[in-house]
Amino acid sequence: MSAPLYPLFCNLQGRSCVVVGGNEMAETKIQGLLGAGAEIRVIAPEITPQIAAWRQAGRLQWQASPYQSGDLRDAFLVVSVSDAATNSKVFEEAETRRIFCNSVDDIEHCSCYASAVVRRGALQIAISTSGQSPALAQRLRKELEQRFGAEYGLWVKNLGELRGLLLKDKEIDSPRRREILHEQASASSFEAFRNSLNQEKTGQSSAENSDGCVKSR
Repeated sequence: MSAPLYPLFCNLQGRSCVVVGGNEMAETKIQGLLGAGAEIRVIAPEITPQIAAWRQAGRLQWQASPYQSGDLRDAFLVVSVSDAATNSKVFEEAETRRIFCNSVDDIEHCSCYASAVVRRGALQIAISTSGQSPALAQRLRKELEQRFGAEYGLWVKNLGELRGLLLKDKEIDSPRRREILHEQASASSFEAFRNSLNQEKTGQSSAENSDGCVKSR
């Protein structure tokens, strides 16, 4: 039985991440790393047109060769999208250098696993099966995407702004501040927020229809 995992969101902004492989799956992984602001070095004899376009735009570096021992120097994270033999070598070096390693579809050569994620602005909901069933993780992600709409991103933004204001207000003590924050994060407060958004959209729609109508005599 594998050890239980510690769930963690990593800040990859400006951190060196190595991707071994240049196929379509590697392209998907690179896209996620780019979105997180990582500094990416791709190691592969060949790369997809999209990866080449990212390289042309200066968004990543490309080492046009097969993986060799020592290629993981200075890396914080490595994603290996290759055959089992290469994944094994990448994982061995990563373990020696104490680098997190995710080998796609190769559980034995992973020290971390990519999660299926639902993103709504600052809100991120990650689902992991520890590599046991990525298909299940994807199914749950789709279900949660329907459950958590785009309005959650706006709501979380508002909650963050409120928290910032409350932290600056020295007249409110910690217990009262905590009480307010939990009240604002409640299901009922979300429903009120969503209703206000719907009313706002309805008002905008009515105004647009009014502006666009032509009065006849």
